[in-house]
Amino acid sequence: MRFRDKVALITAAGSGIGRATAEIIGAEGGAVVGVDTDKARLDALVDTIRRGGGQAEARRADGLDPAQVSEAVDGVARAHGRIDILVNAVGGSTIIARPAATVDELTLAEWQRLIAFNLDATFLFCHAVAPVMKRQRSGKIVNISSIAGRGISPTSSSAYAAAKGGIIASRESSRTSWARSGSRSTLSPRASRSPSGSAPTGTGAHRSSRPPRSPARRSGGWPRRWIKRG
Repeated sequence: MRFRDKVALITAAGSGIGRATAEIIGAEGGAVVGVDTDKARLDALVDTIRRGGGQAEARRADGLDPAQVSEAVDGVARAHGRIDILVNAVGGSTIIARPAATVDELTLAEWQRLIAFNLDATFLFCHAVAPVMKRQRSGKIVNISSIAGRGISPTSSSAYAAAKGGIIASRESSRTSWARSGSRSTLSPRASRSPSGSAPTGTGAHRSSRPPRSPARRSGGWPRRWIKRG
C-alpha cells in the first residue's frame, strides 16, 4: 500500500486523469479528497473508491474561483490535519471551438481563456496548499502538464502550448523555495479521454480512443522518491 495514511487532494477528479489517479491512490490506501465542479461525477468517484474498500470524500469547487479553492483546501486541512499530496489535473484544450487553432486563427478571448483555464487553477491550489505543506514540512505536488508544453504536439494551439509550458517553467523556478518543505513534479502525458460532449472540468488535454493515463500508472507507478516514509 504505497499511499497508506496519506491524504491526497486531487483536482478535476470527476473524470479523465484526475479520476484515474484518485482511483489508484484510493486503492493503495490513501485518503482521497476529490475536487470538481460536477457533483454527480464526484459522487460516482467516491462510491467507486468506497466500494473497493478505500477512503474518499467529495468537495465541489470551481478551481478558477480563489474563494472556493481556499475554502476547499482549508476544509481538507481542518478535517484531516494535513495534506500530503496535491494533484493538479485541471486543464484542457477543448474549451474553445478550435483546439488546434494556429496563432493567426486564435482570438484574444480564446487565448486568454486557454491560458487562464490551464494556469490559474494550478496556481490557486499550489498557493493555498503551500502553507499547509510548509507547516508540516512535507508534501508532494504533482502538476499535470502536456507534451504540448514541450513544443512537441503539432495538434495543439499556441495558447495551450504556452499554458502547459508555463506549468513546466513554474516547477523549475520554484525548486529552491520548496527544497526544505516538500517537492513539486510536473508530468506531461500525451493524451487522455474524458466523456464525450461533457462540460469541461479540466481533465485532460485532448480526447482520444486510448484509456486515460494517470501519474500512478506512469512508468509502472508513482516514483517511490515521491512517497515520504514514516
